[in-house]
Amino acid sequence: MERICDLVFVVLIGFSLLGKTVNANEFEFDDAEFHANTTQMLSFLENFSNYSQSAATYNPLYVGLTLIPGAAAKGAVCLDGSLPGYHLHRGFGAGANSWLVHLEGGGWCNSLRTCIYRKTTRRGSSKYFEKSLAFTGILSNRAEENPDFFNWNRVKVRYCDGASFTGDSEDRAHGLQFRGQKIWLAAMEELMSKGMRYANQALLSGCSAGGLASILHCDEFRGLFRRRTKVKCFADAGMFMDARDVSGGHTLRNMYQGVVSLQGSAKNLPRTCTNHLDPTSCFFPQNIVSNLRTPMFLLNAAYDSWQIIASLAPPSADHRGVWKACQKNPANCSPSQINFLQVFRKHMLNSLKRFSMSKQNGLFINSCFAHCQSERQDTWFADNSPLIGNKAIALAVGDWFFDRSSVKQIDCPYPCDKTCHNLVFRS
Repeated sequence: MERICDLVFVVLIGFSLLGKTVNANEFEFDDAEFHANTTQMLSFLENFSNYSQSAATYNPLYVGLTLIPGAAAKGAVCLDGSLPGYHLHRGFGAGANSWLVHLEGGGWCNSLRTCIYRKTTRRGSSKYFEKSLAFTGILSNRAEENPDFFNWNRVKVRYCDGASFTGDSEDRAHGLQFRGQKIWLAAMEELMSKGMRYANQALLSGCSAGGLASILHCDEFRGLFRRRTKVKCFADAGMFMDARDVSGGHTLRNMYQGVVSLQGSAKNLPRTCTNHLDPTSCFFPQNIVSNLRTPMFLLNAAYDSWQIIASLAPPSADHRGVWKACQKNPANCSPSQINFLQVFRKHMLNSLKRFSMSKQNGLFINSCFAHCQSERQDTWFADNSPLIGNKAIALAVGDWFFDRSSVKQIDCPYPCDKTCHNLVFRS
């Protein structure tokens, strides 16, 4: 499904968060980037995270870009054939031999049209990568902002393939290289050569499409290390659900089918899933997480902002636009719309029952309208961060990783949680 949603209206609105309004034209986006493919909405939400983090009050650390010089010889290239890259800030002190590898998000491309467009942006070409990125939230180097991982080696692997690091094919006629799996392998080989092979402990993380990637590649990541190395995985906003939209259709499944078939992802998806389900189903985390051998922590908003806008109530399913006001602000949702969202929340929780029964896994599902909460300082760890049971997200993840306590935090349904940092669009 090539055109699953038209979100050009996003360019014309601002963001309001905790009383602060950020106009869309303050972001490094142009109108063309919102070319009616909803993957750009993911970029917008994730970029908003970066914007809010880099406010003057935080004065974050900026980390320079490194391209992987030998990647091209291995066929590990971005959509346009350019080199992939990463940002690495070295650990220090007690964390000098610990590694956190964070996979960048940014949606997917599911058709020739969307992939051809994508290769003209930083989501498909390193020619457009930022030369430095702010490291905040889970990537911060300050103990007061990131109490458990601040002194680790922290890496952000850039995302330029459009299939959550799973594709392996090409379309020479249109100059497209679908090499996400090879990018993943080249990046891991590069980091191992930089000292990660000697890690005492390692955490693979990611946000959004990167959160999905951290699920898909979790057991592969575990396989890189010695048996005695403590290895776990963490996915933020990666629980994209195979759910019916407001018209009864399957908007996201149709999109994922395009991604998997176009980019040749099937052979790189977890075999624990593809042995009994079709490849498209195995791009959905709900069919993967319970069978992971490696400990996994899932952080997700029960009412994920992107999924509401692009998967549950896209214009293709909401022809009369009755969901527009609700999408912009949960306070505008009618009782029937809230009921629909409560059914979606229940679907998510039901899909995680088996996952949550495992002692090795962790869970933090808050009843917020948000997307990506680990990269933003205000939601990861700050004075007014979101809480479940008086525990902030950063402390929950740390308690789980270091086995200080079991973490299976599931919020009460909306609107009971008053600590949420809900994303609200303002006309």
